[in-house]
Amino acid sequence: MTASPRPIVLVTESSDPTPLNWLRERAQVVEISGSDPEFERHLAVAEGMIVRTYTRVNEAMLAKAPRLKVVGRGGVGLENIDVTACRRRGIEVVYTPDANTWAVGDFVIGYMLQLLRPWAFFMDSVYEPKEFKRVRDTVRGVQLNELTLGILGMGRVGRRLGHIATRGFGMKVIYNDLLDVASQLDFPATAVDKPTLYREADVLSLHVTMLPGNENLIGAEQLATMKSNAILINTSRGEVLDVMALADAIRANRIAGAALDVFWPEPPRNDFPLLGLDNVLLTPHLAARTHTAMENMSWVVRDVVDVLAGKKARYPAP
Repeated sequence: MTASPRPIVLVTESSDPTPLNWLRERAQVVEISGSDPEFERHLAVAEGMIVRTYTRVNEAMLAKAPRLKVVGRGGVGLENIDVTACRRRGIEVVYTPDANTWAVGDFVIGYMLQLLRPWAFFMDSVYEPKEFKRVRDTVRGVQLNELTLGILGMGRVGRRLGHIATRGFGMKVIYNDLLDVASQLDFPATAVDKPTLYREADVLSLHVTMLPGNENLIGAEQLATMKSNAILINTSRGEVLDVMALADAIRANRIAGAALDVFWPEPPRNDFPLLGLDNVLLTPHLAARTHTAMENMSWVVRDVVDVLAGKKARYPAP
């Protein structure tokens, strides 16, 4: 009996080598960008596709993929995949919701420490004694245990951050979420409405998905209610934050600083309004980029292979 041919799976963005090699043993893997002139030819015969952040899976693409059975998102957010359109065509969508939880939680704490405990490094030469003493006598920060952390969106990353903040640093945590998640928390935290969250947080950390209506969720109105010594951190999605309003608030000293790891559009343009501000940290979408998290996200291949084999996925899209 002739063995069944292995299914064709397209990989449109980077993948960790170990999961990718595992996939190659079970499928015909084609690594190809969606912008490649040959992409549509391969898409027409593909049964599976694995994407990350920048490949847009929409009606137009799906119409050119008559054999497609499963789309795997190596990551947490599904905003770049039209899940409803996939389901109409009988295409399963799978993802890796737990993959980068710890990595992003760590990263947010790092952001806090850099903004709240001013660092005065010397690298190429030491401070002269007078300058050394001046810096030591004048630079002051605040301790995290003195502060209230406000978490907007108490999903997996929000819960991890809250755990670290309370158990590791003694912070008070308040949060707002669309769902009642109190039973899922293993740390002390208080659910509040959004106005209270913005008004009382010393650190406001955004962990929401890009649901319809979340564009510019944090804008001038919300920023105006925050403490003048508060900081804002966004590692969720660039679209949820009005960066022009944030830049205005920081320049007018209405809030003390911000840290952004995500942008809209991404990458940001040269006229990005938060450039050149000493109390703003900007990083190129690095929060999830640890070796472990990247491998975890790439293991979406397991669910892709299972779906192609007629098995139930561990992490189907909600």
